[in-house]
Amino acid sequence: MTDAAVHKFNSHAEFEAQLRDCLGRAQVTLKMFDPDFSVFPLGSSETDAALRRFLAGGGAMQLAMHDSAHIERNCPRFVRLLREFNHKIEVRATPRSLHHLTDSFCIADGTHIVRRFHSDHMRGEAAFDAPAATDLSQERFGAIWIEAVSTLHPTTTGL
Repeated sequence: MTDAAVHKFNSHAEFEAQLRDCLGRAQVTLKMFDPDFSVFPLGSSETDAALRRFLAGGGAMQLAMHDSAHIERNCPRFVRLLREFNHKIEVRATPRSLHHLTDSFCIADGTHIVRRFHSDHMRGEAAFDAPAATDLSQERFGAIWIEAVSTLHPTTTGL
């Protein structure tokens, strides 16, 4: 990312603020990767409202992760959102061969990105209105997405 467009962060509060900004800017697509989404505020009422606006406005969302247990246990709002907008949200789990991947990012419309360098730390950066800043992560997401399999189905039967 170019220095002119980068907003660095080092804390959970700064990460959440940058993520809220990114979600608020999304209009068409959201692509997210994190090992388990445990630090993403997917269960908060504020995130739920932002995602509802995005999805109701025609947006589509793709999440890729190693393990969905945190979301299933701790994010009932997101699970409800998945049920209500199951035609606009797709969630996939990575195979064990990709569990060494530890970065974390959210890309909105191929133009905005919030990225943590390592999922165990809050240090990262955000760039808005900077399509070139998303290129590497979008390519990475595409490769992850191809290898991942569907998970977090809206009902127990997956229907």
